[in-house]
Amino acid sequence: MADLYNYRQALDEAAFAAHLVEEDTRTIWFEHEDIQAADEPYLLPLLGETFTSWRKDTDEQGMSANGFFVLTDLTGNVIGSAGTLGMDRLSEALAIAKRAASVATKTAGTTEDEQGMVAVPILTRSDRRPFCVLVYVTEHIASQQADTVAQLSAMHFRTCFYRRFEQLFIKDLLLYQKRTDKEASRRDALFLAAKRLYDQFDVSSVLSEMLSSLEQLYPESVAQLYLSQDHVNGDPRVKPLVFKNAAHDLVAKSFLEGKLVTELDRDGTKRLAVPMTGKQSAYGVLCLTVNATRWDDADLPAFLLLADTAGSAFENAKLYEQSNLLINELRLINELTKRLNQSLKLKEIFKFASSELLNVFKADYCCVLQLNKEKNQFVVTASNIPVMANEHFSPEYGFCGIVYRTKEPLIISDYWHTRVVSSKLMDNTGARSLIATPIMVDSEVVGVIMVAHKSANYFSYDNYKLLQVMSTHIGLAITNASLHAEVRRMVITDNLTGLHARHYLNEQIQSRQRKDPLGALILVDIDHFKQINDTYGHQVGDQILVHVSNIIRNSIRQGDIAARWGGEELAVYLPGIRSDQAYRIAERIRTHVEAETQPVVTVSCGVSEWTFENEKISVESLFYRADMALYEAKNNGRNRIYIGQAN
Repeated sequence: MADLYNYRQALDEAAFAAHLVEEDTRTIWFEHEDIQAADEPYLLPLLGETFTSWRKDTDEQGMSANGFFVLTDLTGNVIGSAGTLGMDRLSEALAIAKRAASVATKTAGTTEDEQGMVAVPILTRSDRRPFCVLVYVTEHIASQQADTVAQLSAMHFRTCFYRRFEQLFIKDLLLYQKRTDKEASRRDALFLAAKRLYDQFDVSSVLSEMLSSLEQLYPESVAQLYLSQDHVNGDPRVKPLVFKNAAHDLVAKSFLEGKLVTELDRDGTKRLAVPMTGKQSAYGVLCLTVNATRWDDADLPAFLLLADTAGSAFENAKLYEQSNLLINELRLINELTKRLNQSLKLKEIFKFASSELLNVFKADYCCVLQLNKEKNQFVVTASNIPVMANEHFSPEYGFCGIVYRTKEPLIISDYWHTRVVSSKLMDNTGARSLIATPIMVDSEVVGVIMVAHKSANYFSYDNYKLLQVMSTHIGLAITNASLHAEVRRMVITDNLTGLHARHYLNEQIQSRQRKDPLGALILVDIDHFKQINDTYGHQVGDQILVHVSNIIRNSIRQGDIAARWGGEELAVYLPGIRSDQAYRIAERIRTHVEAETQPVVTVSCGVSEWTFENEKISVESLFYRADMALYEAKNNGRNRIYIGQAN
């Protein structure tokens, strides 16, 4: 009896303590939680674990010494037992357990049957529904005492069960919390990764940041990026996207289908490929290789989000890069145009354009060729290659011939491997890359620009397009210079004779007198020119005037200046010539005019000179002495030459 008393007291204390814990716990956060119908598939393992724990407690209190315990489910299947019991008694215990479960379903009471056997249903704490039965079998104590032991043991078991249930629930909560914390941490990491990606404006920086973020999020994986666009990047993880066998290539398949593609290798490696896509297009494929056992599908949304973010950041960086490139090109074109328009001399324009193109494209060689329409050949007017200076080429030769015929620019990636035509520029320099474009004026090719580099595949498509734009502005500068030269030629040239105008002659003499030590002037007057006009008409008179002008032009040096002084009077200034030499030139003119004109005409000439030793040096005095000499020649019979004397 003492043992039973102690046992009962221990059970009461344990039940009371468990009850306090349960009530305290329920009031905190678990007040309404209980097993539900959805928990039934997981109930048997939990009951088995609870019975093992409960049995350990009962063994410590010696409860199994006076009887035998059996735990069954509502259908009578044995979940656990404590003590030894014969097969006949076990059958009786299972029978009473079934009856107890059946009765408890209706009345929630205790069922007693055969002597020494008590079955107590274990009820849920919310709706008082049985979910298992604890049977106590004994032959050593009275039935009333057995009932008490069974009731207290059932209460203890129920407390142990709900403690295990709460622990399991708490474990689930902790697991959920762990996953929640992991997701929060991943969201924070993704937020920081996205922020770092969008903070980058350089394409290479975006790619490096993306791969670094993947390494941080998936430290045991290998990340690679396959780009569909040409991009020079030093990171070995960034590779070009090559379409060899799209049907069996994970990366190519992902790019073409525009969705996530996964693959599990025989060695347990899992590969995931997802397109890196922006708003405009797909720019590549992000590939992640990871051990399949260490991969959680819950990590997939983060991987997809990072790929999507990286695609947008890459697109933004590309747009920013292109915007900067366009801005720089516009600034460059604006500066080029301004500098080109500062000069109205063709040689200066070609020379400046050549040096500027070398700087812009970081090229090794540049040649600017101008088309000479009279000789029908291209002439190298500007080049940084000495052997090419003033070279002449047929419009059918080499790359300039292709550009001339097609009126289109061209780009050669590797001249050594694609020798379409022979090129003196490429052969002499050993260059491999070439971009060339025509210089157009009024839809006609007036020149060709060729820019070359020693390396193969050096020039990009952007370089190719930029050279086209620059050539347009160079063509405009050439047009302006040509128009200016033509206007100036018209201003300083006599329309009939083609000789210079009188004001131009005056300007040149004045300029020469400031630099040269001496010079001479010849005034030529056609004798009886009025009679020619009256006899043969003004048309013949004009022909005579043109013929005499041509004779003068052919009788003097290249640096001498011939001009129409007025009417039938012509003038020639001879820099660095004394009057005696000027006399011989005048005589040559006089002789040729008399011998070559038809109808025959003669000319009278007046010659004067100046030297730095003269007291008064001026254009007026020089013309005055020559005019006086001419007047003297006419008065003395015409068709003769006189030299004016200094006063």
